Amino acid sequence: MIEAAMIWNEPNNKSHWDPEIDPGWEKFGHMVKLAGRAIKEANPAIPRVLGGISPIDPTFIQNMAQRGAMDEIDVVAVHGFPLDWNLWKIDEWPAKIDEIRTVTDKPIWVSEVGISTFGAEEVQVFGLNRTAELLIGKAPRIHWYSLYDLPQAWGATTRHREAEGSSYYRHFYMGLLREDGSPKPSIEHFAKHAPAMGLCQWFHYEDHRLYDAVAWMKRLGVTYLRTGLSWADSFRPNALDWFDRQMEALADFDVTVTFCFTPEHRGIAPHHTSPPQVPEEFAEFCASMIRRYAPAKASVAA
Repeated sequence: MIEAAMIWNEPNNKSHWDPEIDPGWEKFGHMVKLAGRAIKEANPAIPRVLGGISPIDPTFIQNMAQRGAMDEIDVVAVHGFPLDWNLWKIDEWPAKIDEIRTVTDKPIWVSEVGISTFGAEEVQVFGLNRTAELLIGKAPRIHWYSLYDLPQAWGATTRHREAEGSSYYRHFYMGLLREDGSPKPSIEHFAKHAPAMGLCQWFHYEDHRLYDAVAWMKRLGVTYLRTGLSWADSFRPNALDWFDRQMEALADFDVTVTFCFTPEHRGIAPHHTSPPQVPEEFAEFCASMIRRYAPAKASVAA
């Protein structure tokens, strides 16, 4: 069920990793090494992807290399939202990937790219088509973020929430489908670019959209997907039942699974962005999910 395993999400973004606790990413680099080794031990055939970086910063990759983390990584991933949050233009996408190529010889995936319809739905149509022109053939994996708008009641995963102004509210309008499930104009354009372009869709615990999402993805011709299995959610009641349902529903796709989110009671600080108290526990969570959903095939003696 799993094509690749991604270790964390946007580690160089303070919305996902606390730089006050780990200002030089020493703890993060150590955690990546442990998780990478654990995933490889569970199944050596699964590519290990460094959590998609945002901003796209080659010095972060160099930092990870100096800490030995890149020795346990097979793929580097980047995230970009030039029409919403980044301080560069959409036409700079190829140059941004080339910046990372100067510091690593590993494959580079675009594990999140998207355009909000906060201002106008027509902007998303333009951005989707231009992104496809710039990235198809440039990156072996392009995960468009996302299939669904984020429900207003759920809240976006950022540090300062409403205090971020319009930047915060853009999070809620990244989908090809509106919150009520109705399609935006961009969805017909996306279908023209599938299967070369895949999707990134996060599913919340017991997400009511799961089966409708699968139906839409098949209708659109999607063959590969990025989603997540939350370490924090693993402590909820019946968590494995939910994980099983989610992964079974996605079995027809090539799935990159992102392992992230520190449980409050296992972090140095009680927050999902905190480095864990015991990084080996996160590594074991990653390995246990690989053993459950992508077990290594037993070798057959000659």
